Amino acid sequence: MQPVTRALSVLKTLAAHPEGLPLATLSRELGVPQGSMHRLLAVLEGEKFISRSPSNRHFFLGPAARQLNDENARHHSLLVPSHPALAKAAEDSGETVFLTELVGDRAVCVSLVESSHALRMFVRIGQEMPLHAAASARTLLAHLPPEQARRLLTGRELPAYTAGTVTDPDELMGLLTLIRARGYDVCDDELDRGVWAISVPVRASTGRVVASVTLAGPGHRITEPHHRDSYRELVFEAARSMSADLGYADQESEPAMAGEPPVLDEIRGLSETPRP
Repeated sequence: MQPVTRALSVLKTLAAHPEGLPLATLSRELGVPQGSMHRLLAVLEGEKFISRSPSNRHFFLGPAARQLNDENARHHSLLVPSHPALAKAAEDSGETVFLTELVGDRAVCVSLVESSHALRMFVRIGQEMPLHAAASARTLLAHLPPEQARRLLTGRELPAYTAGTVTDPDELMGLLTLIRARGYDVCDDELDRGVWAISVPVRASTGRVVASVTLAGPGHRITEPHHRDSYRELVFEAARSMSADLGYADQESEPAMAGEPPVLDEIRGLSETPRP
């Protein structure tokens, strides 16, 4: 029974360390020789009970351990202060890039790097993002169980901030399905007039979406399709980097990056212009 006991000890130890642990630390804390620990971790990784970060080589709970993940899934910010990937995306784009997490029933900005331009998107740490109108919030809702997402949307007022704001819960549920399928959301003149934003999910080691990374700026600076494509790639790269540092390794398939598909055509039948 010793291998089973050791395996359970590894899982319990990693559950208490959402930041992950290296092999040497696990070996020392559990009193298991590194050679034996390496073999045990290889088995657990092969069965997806744990995963290993490709960037820092730390071990984390994996997808198969979701039911054992209560400690690892508690609601706190895993990526504050600003992750270097946020700074890089902001530097490369010149626009504001920020991180949003669900705190209870609220989508809250927990980290940001501001635009280098004098005219910029105003966001502050601690700011609550409207669940129905902000790409950062909708990206989080899209990866909740549908019944939970609907409860959050129907349990509050859904004000129209602009003429393009979607306020119908059924229409929003269809939009969330689309966001989840394509892997990102775009907000174009829906929350703030003249503001364009794109948001991509950040995943923890188990595959659970724990945050969204969003790039936002004045629409007149981001009008050309090639600019939007390049910014989309910047945000995806930031999300990949942050997810890797949280132990998420299953990043083999990413949504197609070419062009911006019609967002609401099938849902609303209104236009070929993308409106998330």
